[in-house]
Amino acid sequence: MALPPIVIATIQSAVLAATSNLLAQGLTAYQNETPFVIDWVPVFQFVLYAFINIPPNFLWQEFLESAFPAYHISPTRAAVASAAANDEKALEQEAKEGRLVEPKLNITNTAIKMFLDQTIGAAVNTFLFSMFMHSIQAAMLRPLGAPLSNPDKSGQYLFSRGAIDYSKVDWMDAVARSRAEFYPILVAGWRVWPLVSLINFAFIKSIEGRNLVGSLAGVGWGVYMSIIAAR
Repeated sequence: MALPPIVIATIQSAVLAATSNLLAQGLTAYQNETPFVIDWVPVFQFVLYAFINIPPNFLWQEFLESAFPAYHISPTRAAVASAAANDEKALEQEAKEGRLVEPKLNITNTAIKMFLDQTIGAAVNTFLFSMFMHSIQAAMLRPLGAPLSNPDKSGQYLFSRGAIDYSKVDWMDAVARSRAEFYPILVAGWRVWPLVSLINFAFIKSIEGRNLVGSLAGVGWGVYMSIIAAR
């Protein structure tokens, strides 16, 4: 039994989220000239965020496509020429061959979707990412020197009792931090995501395909965000 597209998209994104975080850790270790030891806590945090974030974003993309379809059906040039010449035989032949109509990109709808995705969508995603990361990092705080605080003990820490404790979270501080980094992250995203959105809306017809393209582009973006989240 095939999994629903939204489930497949979520799993793909979770795998790519883990990949981007591991790449970020490797890059940081290389830059700092330190041994590369995987810290599974931030990997877990990014994967968890993907499982929470992807389903509503999948539905958001479905809404945009249903409200503003990327393609509309239009007569082909051959059909228009045959109709203009009143050539019924040619029209019948084109109908048999399926050449009467063809999908054409709706530029207006594509522009509207890009605008909504890069304003409302980007703003909501940016703020929710920051809030999620600051809150879960506080909930999973591992002070230096505390038991299981080292990266090589991170796997054991994840399965320890009380690994996630949201009573530790200072929500006012999480909001303040999220507000402080909101515009820098949003502006940085505008250097990447408009192009991804254009490719998706103009050339990729399925929501599943768009999510995959976005997730692949998100590997590089995830490396950047992982480094930001680790600061």
